[in-house]
Amino acid sequence: MSLLRWSKRPAHDVQARNPAVNVVRGLVARATTPLLPDDYLHLVNPLWSARELRGRVESVRKETPDSATVVIRPGWGFPRQYQPGQYVGIGLQVDGRWHWRSYSLTSVADTDDELISITVKANPSGFLSAHLVDGVEPGTVIRLAAPKGDFALPEPPPAKLLFVTAGSGVTPVMGMLRSLRLRGHDADIVHVHSAPGRDDVIFLDELEHLDRGNDRFRLDLQLTRTMGKIDLTRLHERVPDWAERECWACGPAQLLDDVERVWTEAGLREQLHVERFTIARTDRGGEGGTVTFRASGKTAEIDGATTLMEAGENLGIQVPFGCRMGICQTCVVPLAEGYVRDLRSGEEHREGERIQTCISTVSGECTLDL
Repeated sequence: MSLLRWSKRPAHDVQARNPAVNVVRGLVARATTPLLPDDYLHLVNPLWSARELRGRVESVRKETPDSATVVIRPGWGFPRQYQPGQYVGIGLQVDGRWHWRSYSLTSVADTDDELISITVKANPSGFLSAHLVDGVEPGTVIRLAAPKGDFALPEPPPAKLLFVTAGSGVTPVMGMLRSLRLRGHDADIVHVHSAPGRDDVIFLDELEHLDRGNDRFRLDLQLTRTMGKIDLTRLHERVPDWAERECWACGPAQLLDDVERVWTEAGLREQLHVERFTIARTDRGGEGGTVTFRASGKTAEIDGATTLMEAGENLGIQVPFGCRMGICQTCVVPLAEGYVRDLRSGEEHREGERIQTCISTVSGECTLDL
C-alpha cells in the first residue's frame, strides 16, 4: 500500500474520473523528475497534463448582449458523467495571473459529444465573467475542476416540477431541461422566470420553443421593467398547484430569500431546492489585515470584505475551491496562525481550527499553509 501511495502522490490533487489514472500520472511525474511531466506532455497535446485537469475553449456564442455560452473540450481525466444542475470550476490565465470561478454546466452528460458548455453572464464587478463573455478566444487552454454540486435533479425526476429563476439563475435549470428532454421524461413542468426585458432573457428562443412545442411545459415570463418583480405571495394565481410541485429555484439573493420564506411558511421547505451564486454575508465582516500564505511565501493586505480565497487567487495561488459559497467544504483548510471571521455568521475562528476560505476573511493577521 505504501508503494501505491508513493506512486499516486505527485497527482493527489487531480480529480480524475478513474482513480487508477492518478497512479499513471504519479509514475510519469516520478519518471520525469526534476522536470515536470507537463514539460513533455504539452508538446504532444496541450490538454494532456499529469497534475491538473485542462480544457480548450472551442467557441463562444453570445446569448444576450451581456451573456455568452462557452463551449469547452475537456482534456485527459475530466469526468464524463455529471448531473444536470451541477457546476464546474474554470481557471483562466489573464495577464499572467490565474483567475478561478465556478459556473453551472448547461451541457448534458448523456451524449456522445465530449464537449461541455457553461453559460456566463458578465457581472460589472466580476473580472472573469466579463473576460469569458467578451475576451476569451477559441483555442485558449484553461484549467478545470471536476463537476460538483447538490442542486441537481434526482433520477427519475418528480412527476410535477416547478422552476423559479431570475437572470443567470436560468443556467443550471437549462441543463436540467435539456437532460429531461434527452432522456424522454414526461414531467409536468412550470417555469417561472424573471428578467428586465425580453432582450435580457438567456435562452429565450429555446425556452419559447419548448413552451410552444410541448404541452407538458409552460413558460411564465416576468419582465420586470414593465411588470415589476415577482410577488411570490401571489404564486397561487400563476401556478395554482404550486404546493404539489417539487421546486428548484436559482437567482438573486432577494428572490431566493422570498422563495425560502414562502415555502417555509407553507410547511413545504423539504420540497424546495435552492442554488445561490453569492455568499449571504452578514454585516459583521472581518477587521481586515494581513494574510500570509506560508507555503507560497506570499502575503496580502486585505479589507474585511475580501475572502481568503479571493486574496490567494489575486496572488496567483491555486486555492482549493468548489461552490465558493460555504456549502461543499472543498476549500476547508486548517488555520495555521492568527484569527479569521466567517462572513456569513460573523463568528471568529482562531489558530488550529479548520476554516472555509471562500467565506472567511482575516481579523488582524492570519497564516495559511497554502
